[in-house]
Amino acid sequence: MSGPDTTADTTAEITALTGAFFAAFDSREGRVPPLEMLRELFVPGGLLVVTAPAYACWGVEEFVESRRAVLLPGGRVTEFAEWETGGRTELFGGIASRFAEYAKSGRLDGDPFTGGGAIAFQYVRTPEGWRITSAVWHDHA
Repeated sequence: MSGPDTTADTTAEITALTGAFFAAFDSREGRVPPLEMLRELFVPGGLLVVTAPAYACWGVEEFVESRRAVLLPGGRVTEFAEWETGGRTELFGGIASRFAEYAKSGRLDGDPFTGGGAIAFQYVRTPEGWRITSAVWHDHA
């Protein structure tokens, strides 16, 4: 029988969940990005919000569908990836926050681009494990 989770265990689980979030958009080397994975990463009713370059707010289903048109084969964005470049996690019992910076690259209408931004995640521990309640980001480019 295992003992209670340690802070290191929880931080590792949060880090893995964050990595899975970014991996959901990966279309490099002809991959079909596993956008549907976002449904498993978020709690029901989870939110995704962008503050810049233009404000928008989506539920998970809306967000998956909005990205499908852009990232799936035939969409405007190809060879896309984004990844965390640094961050910190704060834990408070069954809730956690992660503030991070990210980078991204890809092709938009065939032209290469790079960029990045800042993102804040809120997580909760559910009976199934940690899940994201919200992801809020500010794109620098």
